Amino acid sequence: MDGNTKRFMMNQLMWLGIYFAISIIISILVPFPYSLIILIGIILGLAYWRRRRMMRQMGSSAGMFGNPFASKGIDYYCMNCGTKHNKAECPNCGSKLKKAGF
Repeated sequence: MDGNTKRFMMNQLMWLGIYFAISIIISILVPFPYSLIILIGIILGLAYWRRRRMMRQMGSSAGMFGNPFASKGIDYYCMNCGTKHNKAECPNCGSKLKKAGF
């Protein structure tokens, strides 16, 4: 395994341990039906926080469901004539086929 794979595996094991520790502590302190609701809320909250943190580290300014390429500016090119445009169909030839480029 290379360094990136080891770091990834250690990060995943660390978060697995954090989730496991939180679930054990809440299961001991809170009775069953309430602990399940609290655990689901905490797990969803941590997953949302981790995703936002990772997206911020990658440099994306998009929201949870936003376009991840919105800040970089995707250009669309007509596959028929090569005209650069951002419309549903090409203003030059009327073709609806387009490809994305950066």
